[in-house]
Amino acid sequence: MTETVIRALSESDADLFHTLPDPLGIGRALSHVTHRPEWQRVALRDGRVVARAAWWGGENDTSPVNVNWFDVAEGEEEAGAELLRTAPHQVDYELLLPPGWRDDSALRAAGEARIRAAEAAGMRILVERFRYRWTPGNGLPERRARLVYRPEPDDEVILDILRRVHSTTLDAHALRAIEQGGIDQAAREELEFFHWCPSPREWWRVAETPEGELVGLHIPAHVPAGPCVDFIGVVPEARGHGYAYDLLTECLHFLVEHGAESVLGATDQSNVPMAKHFARAGFPVIQERIDFVHGA
Repeated sequence: MTETVIRALSESDADLFHTLPDPLGIGRALSHVTHRPEWQRVALRDGRVVARAAWWGGENDTSPVNVNWFDVAEGEEEAGAELLRTAPHQVDYELLLPPGWRDDSALRAAGEARIRAAEAAGMRILVERFRYRWTPGNGLPERRARLVYRPEPDDEVILDILRRVHSTTLDAHALRAIEQGGIDQAAREELEFFHWCPSPREWWRVAETPEGELVGLHIPAHVPAGPCVDFIGVVPEARGHGYAYDLLTECLHFLVEHGAESVLGATDQSNVPMAKHFARAGFPVIQERIDFVHGA
């Protein structure tokens, strides 16, 4: 077999990236995303692209946040693995997949090939997630009036709430952060992402009962893909009352009132209660996503 050549792209040959078929429709899913040519790499054999990957970061990021586009041609999983192994940026990989992809033989084969290649590159699956998009055609759920919402300008107060939320959490990314550096690390990673989003800090809302008892918080935000429900968190002592649904619908109403014509959301597939809340609030699943991380 001819030797594989792996290299980065540039503006002059960026079109080479799109010469490989896209059976999972990742290009359509990422049509809103601009990838920097220097953060794209291809594996070539006899001048033909047999694997490709695109790293993504925000407009002001100086290094990529993740890999969000990775493809391998049939029978070229090792070339794809080598492309990822030798990349200068070792960041997490988000594999985007159509809903119900395992029920379609062609989509399943394509998805499993990418999973095998990522694992051969030394990555492991952290979690599988649902991604949602609400649009007006889904109907705006009724806004509950059980809670009081207020802005909170003090990051230390927000951090304390996040610590309490993550003291018992189902979120795989938070659990990973806790394993690495404790609850404080998980809380600070959440806060850092809130600040990374270009939407106003003043949007963040703390939720309380009318008697002033803390319930949690919701974070409406904008990300490059559009308006989103960034975070829904209920403190342990307030759970069991369905408050997560209250926070979700309040967050949705807030974004719509601020001009959103569609709203994104996501949750771990293993977080069954939150998935049910999204479905009840009129958020259909638009994608599935498998998050890969490095190491054991």
